[in-house]
Amino acid sequence: MWVDPNLNDFYTRVSRIEKSHAKGYGFEAAGTLGRKASTRRGSWLAKLVKPVALALVVGIGLKGVIHYYVGPQTYESRVSALAAGSGFDPVGAWMMHADPATLWVSGQLQALLPR
Repeated sequence: MWVDPNLNDFYTRVSRIEKSHAKGYGFEAAGTLGRKASTRRGSWLAKLVKPVALALVVGIGLKGVIHYYVGPQTYESRVSALAAGSGFDPVGAWMMHADPATLWVSGQLQALLPR
């Protein structure tokens, strides 16, 4: 058929592959995505921990920045005023109280950006 015998071998292999694919057979090389490729299934705990940890880090960082910029006395007076409120204000005061992590972030900012 072809002058080059390698082309004859190639096209016979291609026709065999096409026939096997028509029958529903498949071939997957290692490391490729094919019909059997499954998605990574992590545990639901790992999927939950990452966003919660990110929210905690961002929240503590934000509290530390606020504590640094308004000062410790003003921060505490605002939190105590929030605690004296009604509705969800005490919950907000509990969340915004100056915990050790917030004070650490504020101290680091004070060391980097002294006033």
